[in-house]
Amino acid sequence: MSRAVVVVAAGSGTRLGIGTAKAFVPVAGRLMLARALEPLFTLTEPTLVVVVAPADRLDECRQVVASVAGAAVRYTAVVPGGADRHASVQAGLAVLPDPVEVVLVHDAARCLTPAHQFERVFDAVATTGDGVVPALPVVDTVKRVADDVVLETVDRSTLVGVQTPQGFPLAALRSAYAGSSRSETDDAGVLQAAGLTVRHVAGDADAFKITTAWDLARAESIVRARTEPVPARVRIGLGVDVHAFDDAVRCRVGLLDFPGEPGLSGHSDGDAVAHAVCDALLSAGGLGDIGGRFGTADPRYAGATGDVFVRGAVDLLAEAGLVPESVTVQVVGNRPRIGARRGEMQDVLAAVVGAPVAVSGTTTDGLGFTGRGEGLAAIATAVVRPA
Repeated sequence: MSRAVVVVAAGSGTRLGIGTAKAFVPVAGRLMLARALEPLFTLTEPTLVVVVAPADRLDECRQVVASVAGAAVRYTAVVPGGADRHASVQAGLAVLPDPVEVVLVHDAARCLTPAHQFERVFDAVATTGDGVVPALPVVDTVKRVADDVVLETVDRSTLVGVQTPQGFPLAALRSAYAGSSRSETDDAGVLQAAGLTVRHVAGDADAFKITTAWDLARAESIVRARTEPVPARVRIGLGVDVHAFDDAVRCRVGLLDFPGEPGLSGHSDGDAVAHAVCDALLSAGGLGDIGGRFGTADPRYAGATGDVFVRGAVDLLAEAGLVPESVTVQVVGNRPRIGARRGEMQDVLAAVVGAPVAVSGTTTDGLGFTGRGEGLAAIATAVVRPA
């Protein structure tokens, strides 16, 4: 067989706080190591599997491997790990036979990594001849700091979060490890330190690493969601938006233009109704808010119409496996009068949301900024459900 996977399972799991080697911690009733090994015995091509385990648990590890592999026993060995991950990987590489040309190094702590991620990395190494890592874009804002002082915001458009398995031509990785003068944070770092190229392919959200108790709970919830029938439950979200009037811009409310009425000020088109609907949808999906998702000062959204944000919220819900069920929005203000155009507004909003939208209007009897005619407010609720 020309390809292999080295599964590193020798970590102590100190940060997990369970008091045992991490790979032998149960995840929803099944050992983490067993879950990590399962996809390896479903790969399309024969693949050698080497497990690097704690020195005092080698027999237990062999039993786990045998229970997962069944009749398809294709692993070469269970070997003891070293003093750190660097040494453990070297121990795994050392026992691979000569026919192996491509090796993947995988952390057992990423026990929900799907089989297609292994195949994707294998294919990319075979195609490019370089090192390959799976990665996901960084979505959080990243800051560079010194002690407790924030120095600057780092451009996250060029950043990715790296996962495993990481794939390499075996000869190149062995040579890089043999010549390494210090430990790196991952195997790709060892290869790059030797002056070789590493590329990346798309990762998978399920390939996260179990490091803390929170990570373990997350993994268990994912497993149970896949294996236990759960009735579809709706989620409800709330959105509120307020904009002041601005005579210098056109009036756009609920995705409709109202000629002759004062417009609403804002970085985009100021459509308080559309923005409230967007926030309600995001709230229902637990996906944050319009400012966090689209940026209140992002130049890409300068003057953008409200449907851009509503469609964006619907797309984010779809990525989370959710779809809108219904939306209700109330417009609060003296003008523009929406009664005559309520049906039209409901139809155009529903077309973008992909679900029924009910619109109503009210005033505050002269009280507050809306009563004084200084601006417009909108309050929306959204109901979403699993797709």
